[in-house]
Amino acid sequence: MKLVRYGALGAEKPGIIDANGVLRDLSAHVSDIAGETLSDPALQALRALDHASLPEVTGNPRIGACVGNIGKFLCIGLNYSDHAAETGAAIPKHPILFFKANSAIVGPNDEVSMPRGSVKTDWEVELGVVIGKTAKYVTQADALDHVAGYCIVNDVSERHFQANLTGQWTKGKSCDTFGPTGPWLVTRDEIADPQNLDMTLDVNGKRMQNGNTRTMIFTVAEIIEHLSGLMTLHPGDVISTGTPPGVGLGVKPEPVFLKKGDVMELSIQGLGQQRQNVTEDA
Repeated sequence: MKLVRYGALGAEKPGIIDANGVLRDLSAHVSDIAGETLSDPALQALRALDHASLPEVTGNPRIGACVGNIGKFLCIGLNYSDHAAETGAAIPKHPILFFKANSAIVGPNDEVSMPRGSVKTDWEVELGVVIGKTAKYVTQADALDHVAGYCIVNDVSERHFQANLTGQWTKGKSCDTFGPTGPWLVTRDEIADPQNLDMTLDVNGKRMQNGNTRTMIFTVAEIIEHLSGLMTLHPGDVISTGTPPGVGLGVKPEPVFLKKGDVMELSIQGLGQQRQNVTEDA
């Protein structure tokens, strides 16, 4: 299934994309795509509905982040061997973890606004993993059973804030609008292998990132095992699993960063597309 949230920011309604690509309203069946709605029994109940009979959503509504009321927004850094190589970083021995503030979360096609003082805002297409079942000390063998589904995340990053403002990466990752998520939450039964998904990102029509999740250093299952050994993962938590090569910071001979008026377009195989116009805070 492809689950979606649509409507004005902060007032999104739950929906589903039917077999013909039509957006249907799920409000009569669930209050949101969040929390316990993401459990296997709840998803099975939605799967059993006659989707073609659900109310059609007409017009061209805004698409919101595909998960509501996200609990934790966990991010893994330097998780692609080819991305680590382009940045000159050593291969980490354990997943590098940082948090992105939930206030950064926006819809997949909302504007990305560079904060005041930004000089190095960058792009990162990433596979998002949505937890559907509470995970504590899970093994790799069982890890994917705790996944509700997958989505696209643009881990927008301000590199100067990230590296030069003293402290953790979170400073450069948590600016408002720096977490476009969606368009859909694609349930795990539709993704045969999360470690073999093509992913791309274009800026102004130029292909910048062209990768595949098979070059992850730590797989989705390994990440869940590691994180669930540190903290309990709850339904509705989102893990952004790292980015392939092609970020602006890695452009040679000189890095290239976003500017007002730029357009980012992202895609991951089976998970849809995102498109964001770049603006700047007043």
